[in-house]
Amino acid sequence: MIMVQLSKDLLDNEEIISFLKRNLEFKEVYQKILSQKVINQVAEERGIIVTAEEIQNQANQQRYAKRLEKAADTLAWLADQMITSDDWEAGIREHLLAQKLAESLFTKDVEKYFIQNRLNFEQVSLYQIIVPYERLARELFYQIEEEEISFYHAAHLYDIEPGRRERCGYEGQLYRWGLKADFAAIVFAATPGEILSPVKTDQGYHLILVEEFIQAELTIERTQEIIQKLFKDWLASELNYRLYNA
Repeated sequence: MIMVQLSKDLLDNEEIISFLKRNLEFKEVYQKILSQKVINQVAEERGIIVTAEEIQNQANQQRYAKRLEKAADTLAWLADQMITSDDWEAGIREHLLAQKLAESLFTKDVEKYFIQNRLNFEQVSLYQIIVPYERLARELFYQIEEEEISFYHAAHLYDIEPGRRERCGYEGQLYRWGLKADFAAIVFAATPGEILSPVKTDQGYHLILVEEFIQAELTIERTQEIIQKLFKDWLASELNYRLYNA
């Protein structure tokens, strides 16, 4: 609590605003504040509220995640963040209010959006090796084909990116929409287990191995994902309208 008071004594609002402007961060913060005002206004119009019990439950979840088992631990964490318990609870309320508003506005649109964009929700479990030279890519391709070296060992030795080398080429489960259109077309036309001939992009030369394709399903997680996307797009549209018609 002492740290909170100290920060208020050291800085005034004009200093904070001036700093944000000098560092080209003012617009971003301004838009976030205005976004919250839009959320508050529309939620009030629709009769959406957040109860004290909901705030408390969310606070308990955050404390558990941060391992703040004792009240003293929570107070120390708040002091370190330079906020009060009221600030923290206000932030939780705003988060929950945005979540409730998003669900109120767009839950009914989820299934239609999913059907219209099903292809974008397909995923691929992908491995790849990226090297800087075509000759090296082709040499590795033939060595892997002839089983002189495994794909995974080649990735560990030759990939240009250290993290991917450590993962032996594993990129993870990727959405079609997360890949460039021409690259996605190549990947999603592949046969699982087949090593594709080197593909050139601006990153280098790719050797691609598709482990499996994961069909799109409207899961609980994907439902929330779609709701949040629709909400984000709506909020951006509302924000632009209010900024340019103020």
